[in-house]
Amino acid sequence: MRNQVVSHEEWLKARLELLAAEKEFTRQRDALTRRRMAMPWERVDEPYQFEGPNGALSLADLFDGRSQLIVYHFMLGPDWEEGCKSCSFWADNFDGIPIHLHHRDVTLTAVSRAPFAKIEAYRKRMGWSFPWVSSYGSDFNYDFHVSFTEEQLAAGKVDYNYGLVEGEEELPGVSVFYKNDKGEVFHTYSCYARGIDAVNGAYQFLDLVPKGRDEDGLEFSMEWVRRHDQY
Repeated sequence: MRNQVVSHEEWLKARLELLAAEKEFTRQRDALTRRRMAMPWERVDEPYQFEGPNGALSLADLFDGRSQLIVYHFMLGPDWEEGCKSCSFWADNFDGIPIHLHHRDVTLTAVSRAPFAKIEAYRKRMGWSFPWVSSYGSDFNYDFHVSFTEEQLAAGKVDYNYGLVEGEEELPGVSVFYKNDKGEVFHTYSCYARGIDAVNGAYQFLDLVPKGRDEDGLEFSMEWVRRHDQY
């Protein structure tokens, strides 16, 4: 850390210059939000099935009486012994949020391909309370490009984040859905990779401090992350 040390007046001048850039970024972000809200929708007709604490659920059931649904695609495959450590880092930000989302007509749930019993065991280990259901046996994860078959992986590239990339069995993402008064469900938005940074509050805090995320020089950016019971 070799930042220049200056007088308060010089610091304030630099801060006001940065503030102007921050305000411009905020305006651009608001404009992107309006574009996101205006995106066309696609109808979801596939009868996806999920399992939760009370048994079988449809995609429409996941809305839990609300018109908007956010799905966090949590990386936990059927044969995995524990959830992805990076997804666990994201999920540590979710508890406490659902009650506020409910008051804006939004339901948040995580979805994984692991059987529900395995999901529930890991959720209890981590002490989380947010909704989390299993899509085991369903094509849901494959259709929304966060899980990939052996054949897809063997081909060398998979369709992830709207392009062909080197893939893994499971990858993270967020998908958003709307349900109208007729019960019809529409897919309105999905984002992946760095696109999901905005829902990780810890990263937003780290972006405020002098060292930032402090990930330069690591073998890969999130090498430092551990499950919160493994630090």
